[in-house]
Amino acid sequence: MKKEVVIVGAGPSGLATSVCLNLLSIPNVILEKEDCYNSLWKKRSYDRLKLHLAKEFCNLPHFPHPKSAPTYIPKDAFIKYVDDYVSHFNLNPLCCKYVESASYDEETETWRVVSKDTSTGEVDEYIAKFLVVATGENAEGYIPDVPGLESFHGSVLHSSQYKSGLKYKGDSILVVGCGNSGMEIAFDLSNFGAKTSISIRSAFHVVTKEMVHMGMVLLNYLPLKFVDTLVNMLCRLLYRDLSKYGIHRPKDGPFFLKVTQGRSPVIDVGTVSKIKSGEIQVLPEIKEIRGSEVVFSDGKSHPFDAIVFSTGYKSTANYWLKDDEQLLNKEGYPKERFPNHWKGKNGLYFAGLGRRGLAGVSMDAQNIANDIKNKFTAVVA
Repeated sequence: MKKEVVIVGAGPSGLATSVCLNLLSIPNVILEKEDCYNSLWKKRSYDRLKLHLAKEFCNLPHFPHPKSAPTYIPKDAFIKYVDDYVSHFNLNPLCCKYVESASYDEETETWRVVSKDTSTGEVDEYIAKFLVVATGENAEGYIPDVPGLESFHGSVLHSSQYKSGLKYKGDSILVVGCGNSGMEIAFDLSNFGAKTSISIRSAFHVVTKEMVHMGMVLLNYLPLKFVDTLVNMLCRLLYRDLSKYGIHRPKDGPFFLKVTQGRSPVIDVGTVSKIKSGEIQVLPEIKEIRGSEVVFSDGKSHPFDAIVFSTGYKSTANYWLKDDEQLLNKEGYPKERFPNHWKGKNGLYFAGLGRRGLAGVSMDAQNIANDIKNKFTAVVA
């Protein structure tokens, strides 16, 4: 089948890119390996999840959130927002289409995309002038290779499999990872009566959502260094010294780290208060696991009934994209940094892989569509 543009992935990035292309009258098709679009939010997110940024920073292209929406949109409301987006723009992503390979043909200057229907086993081939990788930053959960993990007597799950702490009441649970998901899952487990511990190995910034909102607004008018200094001062006033609780702040500021490394600060949902009160125990990095006992870098060990690994995700683009130009790194992300990450070579594009959240998704989609429009117009002319 010949298509002008093939988009791989029907999450917010793929859907947004399709909308932007449609509005420029550029034919495209979306291939999605799951049985639904927006599967990360529908199938692999915990119940209490909310967008961490204010709704003004979380719009998809050409579709603002309604004024009646809360400032910080909860999971179910965001799922409905994406459903409304698909309906409003009459999108029709092809689900259950697992892309096995995508390779560029130098002679025909086209992309050959081979997909397999996971429900029927049927194999399809698409020939396209342009290819958009929109499989997302969170395509596959990552669990580190911890010595002895296979010997653990309890249950082991990635944060993408976690829904709520309801079934863990009274159990001893270890959360590994101190990003936004890890800290919020620890909070949720504690709220449901689990004996909760969190393993922290890296320095990170803890902020409130109001601080992030203020900082993002101020960055439109003030230097980044000034905004970081202001936010750090507010954090010290609010949280005092957290190092005695096992939380250490990086030397570089929260917005500097976000801009240069894509590392987001942790938005506190109440976890810090529980850590200070002793309801949540902070432990160092895991060294090894021996049956039900987890041994930490300080030599101490503790028994647990379950371990939740909130240790991040990785892109799956390297599995199927034949990247002769070596545009992706070993983690499956573009080697080019933001803001140049979205454009590859030979009609290849990357949407939603710049580690800039939904605002970055919107920016990528519009950049890609406009660039394809320019090339598409030139070819037609």
